[in-house]
Amino acid sequence: MNVLAPEWAALLYLIAAVCFILALKGLGSPKTARRGNLIGAVGAVLAMVVVFLSTDLDNLALILAVIAVGTIIAVPASRLVKMTQMPQLVALFNGVGGGAAALVALLELEVSTTIGAFVAVAFTLLIGSISFSGSVITFLKLQELMPTRPIVFPGQAVLIVLLLAVGLASAVVIVLDDATLAALGLGGLKPIAAVAALAVGLVLGVLLVLPVGGADVPIVISLLNAGTGLAVAASGLVLGNTLLLVAGTLVGASGSILTREMAKAMGRSVTGTLFGAFRGSSTAGSTAQSDRPVRSSSAEDVAILLGYAQRVIVVPGYGLAVAQAQHTMAELASTLESKGIEVVFGIHPVAGRMPGHMNVLLAEANVPYEVLSEMDEVNPQFKNADVALVVGANDVVNPAAKTTPGSPIYGMPILDVAAARQVVFLKRSMRPGFAGIENDLLFEPQTTLLFGDAKDSLTKVLTAVKNL
Repeated sequence: MNVLAPEWAALLYLIAAVCFILALKGLGSPKTARRGNLIGAVGAVLAMVVVFLSTDLDNLALILAVIAVGTIIAVPASRLVKMTQMPQLVALFNGVGGGAAALVALLELEVSTTIGAFVAVAFTLLIGSISFSGSVITFLKLQELMPTRPIVFPGQAVLIVLLLAVGLASAVVIVLDDATLAALGLGGLKPIAAVAALAVGLVLGVLLVLPVGGADVPIVISLLNAGTGLAVAASGLVLGNTLLLVAGTLVGASGSILTREMAKAMGRSVTGTLFGAFRGSSTAGSTAQSDRPVRSSSAEDVAILLGYAQRVIVVPGYGLAVAQAQHTMAELASTLESKGIEVVFGIHPVAGRMPGHMNVLLAEANVPYEVLSEMDEVNPQFKNADVALVVGANDVVNPAAKTTPGSPIYGMPILDVAAARQVVFLKRSMRPGFAGIENDLLFEPQTTLLFGDAKDSLTKVLTAVKNL
């Protein structure tokens, strides 16, 4: 179906690439994220149409059938997925991209002729397969289909090193020309080396992610996403497709920056995230509950605290998302504001499971963007707050990040909730957060706990506030 002239195809590919760039720019702010997402979707559709119109495709019926099957699976899945499960969906999408790039590289081995092309094939095989299997493990951990704690076993680090050596050796065999391989007695081993690189990458992806636990998993998702982008860019080199090169480079660069920023927000290094479990410093996760006494209260008492405050700072967390309580929270904030009470939302960079998770959740409930304050902006305001209302957050407000050297979260920037005059925690139970450690703030004299499902608790508080 080659009906599009090469120059027109190149122009349309350029337009699609510009769409991807604009989409990435738009995703940098909750105000423009929806528009950015639509622009990116338009660019992707345009790129696919150009492929069909500018390429003589074999097995067209099979290609269309596969697209139809993918659409049938993807549309209901994307509509039904809950906001709390969005990171899992991102992990799966990322893994599929890496796996697809690796399979394309395996097929391109037979038609590659230059050293550059063979380097790109070897790189894509290793990185794409690592991204695929590693992303599957992150999905299983976030979905709690396997333990979220770090999983290590004796000799695991040695095995990782050995597999890396085998992977690099396979890559060398792929890159060397046939004459050199024949001289070394390795003639005809390129296909075997390619399959070996693919298999090694799959195993490495599993072994590298298994030791990651607790709050570190989203950082690894971002890292694997960057790897997938680089693998796709390398596929673009092999296929001679400029759009794949541009799109992959964008994903690789933005994913790398995001990984660094997430690790910084967690007070950890990327190497510490990946290999911390071997040194006993990973966020392990826990189900242990404290037996230390705390001060609990009723919804009516919390309503009185809020109703007679002048300034309230709300700190949302993953528990808010799990309970789907964002609409009730938004109504409570609106009710307090109607009584002349100033309400601000303090957003930690990694609140929830991914950056922007809380922003999207609150935007869904029509919370004005103007009342959402990032950590650096809101922290100085806590000392002037009458009440800090923490809904489902834990690790991001835990003073141990500042006061307890050796803690898994020590050094992580946190929201200074402890500086508020009164602190109200909405929690299901005394179970620790994702990092698996107690929050000393729960036991401070200015802290009150309201136990229960966040949506149910907020509904009761809202009713009581309206009756004041």
